Amino acid sequence: MKNESMPNPQSPSRRQFLQTAAVGAVACAAPQVLTRTPVNAAEREGVMGAGEHLYEWVDNWAKLPEGKQFGYTHAVLEDKQGRILVHNQGPDSVAVFDPDGKFITSWGPEYAAGAHGMQLRVEDGVEYLYLAPTGLHKVMKTTIDGELVFTLEYPKESGAYEKVEQYVPTNIAFGPNGDFYVADGYGQSWIHQYTIKGEYIRSWGGKGSEPGQMSCPHGIWLDTRGEAPLLVVADRSNVRLQYFTLDGKHVKFVTDKFLHPCHFDQRGTDLLVPDLFGRVTILDKNNDVITHLGATPDVNKTKGYPNLPHEQRIPGQFISPHGATWDRAGNIFVAEWINDGRVTKLRRVS
Repeated sequence: MKNESMPNPQSPSRRQFLQTAAVGAVACAAPQVLTRTPVNAAEREGVMGAGEHLYEWVDNWAKLPEGKQFGYTHAVLEDKQGRILVHNQGPDSVAVFDPDGKFITSWGPEYAAGAHGMQLRVEDGVEYLYLAPTGLHKVMKTTIDGELVFTLEYPKESGAYEKVEQYVPTNIAFGPNGDFYVADGYGQSWIHQYTIKGEYIRSWGGKGSEPGQMSCPHGIWLDTRGEAPLLVVADRSNVRLQYFTLDGKHVKFVTDKFLHPCHFDQRGTDLLVPDLFGRVTILDKNNDVITHLGATPDVNKTKGYPNLPHEQRIPGQFISPHGATWDRAGNIFVAEWINDGRVTKLRRVS
């Protein structure tokens, strides 16, 4: 395992806080179906959203070269250069684009089997990716160009697993002191905490619906919008968010706002939540809904969901948002869980 020196804080933005300052000190149950928020005048003009969150839908944003094709698209993020990285289950499992969707490069066929969670952190000025490919039952840390730094096997120390196949990690979050957290979303529904070097610290959770228990903790994020940073988990089968302290103590639930919450991104005091059953939600600092974007009611009940034919993929309406991120300009990129991939840009207009 490679040792990294402790990173130094160096950025004022939320994303760079997570990637840099945060390191400075060192499928599921039936959903509750909600209705779409009323369509406002801006939406009738081809713009979706509300208040300061108004966006134009950019269809077919990702322009793959001839001969290349996505598999299921799962995660999307922006690197320091402003490039957009898409994690998918095709042979080019990490595909890199410019902000306008022009293909730059790709790598990672070894991660295609279950390509799923992908998070970026800057450590000592160097960008690293943390990957959680569900089909490999482990977590990998790589450089931004795909060079392997370390592989983290299943956490035997936790006592939660009798065999490696029970461990199916889905995503990663970063603590403010350099630690990182792995959500075992498709396995035994545990959260595992590690040091920056990948040394095991603790685990908590287990399947259930009581406080501290989870059912498909699909996504995980460090929420810094309150007085103290907390871990927020997309407790997907329980159709809720669940908050924990950094050492795993249950804090609270957020309910009645979601269909099938998948993961998160944060910009200032707002939280972005891709919701698998046909919409993307933005929450304010109190976790009240600002807007639902691209909502398609009951799309998960459509025959063939999520792999709808192209004629049923309507611009302006989401099918299966799985990962979403804001870029530095406030645009939103959404990766959908569809067999041949779908990545959409929501261009910010307000």
